[in-house]
Amino acid sequence: MYELIFSGQALHLVSALVIGGLIGAERSFSGRPAGFRTHVLVCVSSSLLMMISVYQAEWLGDLPVDMVRTDPTRMAQGIMTGIGFLGAGVIFKEGLTVRGLTTAASIWMTAAIGALLGIGFYGPALLASALTLLTLSVLRMLEDWIPRRHHAEHVLRFHRETVLPEQQVRDLLRQVGCRVLKVGYRLSTGGEFFEYTMVIRAMDRRSFQRLSRELLRKQEVVGFRLSPMVD
Repeated sequence: MYELIFSGQALHLVSALVIGGLIGAERSFSGRPAGFRTHVLVCVSSSLLMMISVYQAEWLGDLPVDMVRTDPTRMAQGIMTGIGFLGAGVIFKEGLTVRGLTTAASIWMTAAIGALLGIGFYGPALLASALTLLTLSVLRMLEDWIPRRHHAEHVLRFHRETVLPEQQVRDLLRQVGCRVLKVGYRLSTGGEFFEYTMVIRAMDRRSFQRLSRELLRKQEVVGFRLSPMVD
């Protein structure tokens, strides 16, 4: 009987290691900060914690049942709450760009799958794993085909005496397929330079390339920065 229980425990953990490794391998291949080992540890640890509830009769020993009251769902709730802090650690903001949201979601999903494996729900866990890998890999290609708006931070610098009028700048952006959403103004280096700081939008990412080529031709432009926003 003990050998049967031990083999079941091993199956929980090994399956968590394999599935967590598959999801983590995709994240590592994509160059994300939380990759192979992180997802393996999250999945195996979630499975371990759920096994505390599943095999509670083994560690409670001969205590009378009416003396001990346990709720396995509280363990799952605690796991998902704790994973929230880990997921927040891979999300960071760079300018107006927020990175790591998909990786945080994959960590959260990996923890949920690990919890299912910990209680022996292999069917739902395998299905969830397949859907997760499908979402992270195959649907990434589909996402590239979906029409969407592309945003970028745009900074234009001029000498104070040769600043292009704002309307002329807007016309240039419109010609290459970009639209200005927000614009700010700044004097820098003791008033020597004038800067437009903008958030711009385009339906085609190649519009940003066309914009950079046009700006390189402008003698009045001292410098510019064009930073597309990505998730």
